[in-house]
Amino acid sequence: MLLVADVGNTHTVLGLYQGEELQFKWNVQTTKERTSDEWGLTFRSFFELAGLHLNDVSGFVMCSVVPPAVHSLKHGARTYLKTEPLIVGPGVKTGLSIRYDNPKEVGADRVVNAVAGRERFPGASIIVDFGTATTFDCLSSKGEYLGGIICPGIGIALDALVTRAAKLPKVEIARPPSVIGKTTEQAMQSGILFGYAAMVDGLVARLEKEMEPDVKTIATGGLSAVIAKEARSLMYHEPNLTLDGLRLIYEKNR
Repeated sequence: MLLVADVGNTHTVLGLYQGEELQFKWNVQTTKERTSDEWGLTFRSFFELAGLHLNDVSGFVMCSVVPPAVHSLKHGARTYLKTEPLIVGPGVKTGLSIRYDNPKEVGADRVVNAVAGRERFPGASIIVDFGTATTFDCLSSKGEYLGGIICPGIGIALDALVTRAAKLPKVEIARPPSVIGKTTEQAMQSGILFGYAAMVDGLVARLEKEMEPDVKTIATGGLSAVIAKEARSLMYHEPNLTLDGLRLIYEKNR
């Protein structure tokens, strides 16, 4: 089986594949202080709950936007999974032609999403990833990575609002009964949810003007399910796009 890890700023998502099928998916908080032994304990706990053993893993691939978190995860995989991890970065085969001014600046997670998006949705596409940051990644019909947009994530915006406005409470990111909020909580939920949906629709419309016709739009990331229901421009919802991209990159580098 293949274990994949997407190390984000807030959460690390682990996925276990049997062939092309994602069998299990787990989320843990990303912490720079977690040791390789703690990763070993994490692996074993999840595997035991799934009725599996660590030696069922034959490969491990990861991407990370948190460099300090890579070292312990890498050594945890070597020690407890007995496998050499493939880390997505310069020198790793992706099959992707990157049209960025400096290709090394493109985050590993964005490259992984692009690889999966090209495989899953041939043709021109825009991938919107709702994580700690909200990113828009554009692909041409030739499979070229054209660039994109980086915005503050929904959680960051909400945290900033609560932190900077003394009387505003922490609220759940959920759909309020109406756009016109009847309480402070509803008003904040409306601003966050419908405001971000409108932002997505507006930015997608602007991107489409600079791209080819018939662009597909794909939503992924932790909060994608909430926004995908409200943003009219999002055609597809693929919550496991990054994990699938990691699997594809591993196969290209075997």
